[in-house]
Amino acid sequence: MPIENLRSYCLAKATVAESFPFDEHTLVVKVAGKMFALFSLEKHPLQVNLKCDPEKAIDLRERYQSVIPGYHMNKKHWNTLVIDGELSKELVEELVDHSYELVVSKLSKKVKSEFLLD
Repeated sequence: MPIENLRSYCLAKATVAESFPFDEHTLVVKVAGKMFALFSLEKHPLQVNLKCDPEKAIDLRERYQSVIPGYHMNKKHWNTLVIDGELSKELVEELVDHSYELVVSKLSKKVKSEFLLD
């Protein structure tokens, strides 16, 4: 899955913005100001960090070599996906959705209403 496809998929979600808050090689995608995806632009193959339910994170790591504990992240709550062809497009998109939904679910009612995420 090319980075532009994955980036576009993330940016199509409600209330999403991208930035480079850490360095010029790490693209961060946020919903309502909270991170849900980080792309390492200098890594080949592409790597993306996604938030993940802890139990699901362990299951994915056991099932796929291309899913590892989140690089430079809380390894309980984040996975790094190595986009090397092992993971299907559908699975990658499902995991992006999961990450986005986890972050949105933790937002306060006030923030959700401000960002029209109710």
